[in-house]
Amino acid sequence: MASPAADDYLKTVYAHTEWQDAPITPSQLAGKLGIAPSSVTEMVKKLAAAGLVSHVPYGAVRLTEAGEARALQMTRRHRLIETWLVREFGYGWHEVHDEAEVLEHTISDRLLEGIDALLGRPRFDPHGDAIPDADGSVERVPFVLLADAAAGHTGRVLRVSDVDPDLLCLLQDAGIVVGAEVRSTTTGIAVDDAEIELPDGAADNIWLTA
Repeated sequence: MASPAADDYLKTVYAHTEWQDAPITPSQLAGKLGIAPSSVTEMVKKLAAAGLVSHVPYGAVRLTEAGEARALQMTRRHRLIETWLVREFGYGWHEVHDEAEVLEHTISDRLLEGIDALLGRPRFDPHGDAIPDADGSVERVPFVLLADAAAGHTGRVLRVSDVDPDLLCLLQDAGIVVGAEVRSTTTGIAVDDAEIELPDGAADNIWLTA
């Protein structure tokens, strides 16, 4: 099943369990992809028939070994492109996701390798997500979700989800970017003595070192 749609499904299933353990359900998959549940059901059946996912009716969707290998390839493409756009073209970290969604399906392996070399083999994208190596290996570090961190927990920002561009802009304006040393507070997050009150749900989209 060599198609952009199949790749997007596999990449989404992989990303769902990258920062937490619960497998993705078909309804969650539909929500993340912004498509009808019936369409998800049909595509999941095709992916399962191709040996890329395992799934039982009304159950979670999980990647097979072959599916994970392909998901890692697409994830590598997406995150290298995001990093390239930020470093070489001056894109903001809130602007790169949609561009990368298009380009990841079009550039050649040769160009991707050139981008990786040009950037110095980066290990993380602008949002802090690990960029898989060409062989599929991924670097992991212990983390805690800001929503689960105790008030006063101090750590380095590991990752900020790219699902909310407005949140990315807010954090960047406050100096809260990947790599920044921050402190968890009862209302949000603080850098040095400057406390930022986060919008509802924002703490579920920020990860710190444990």
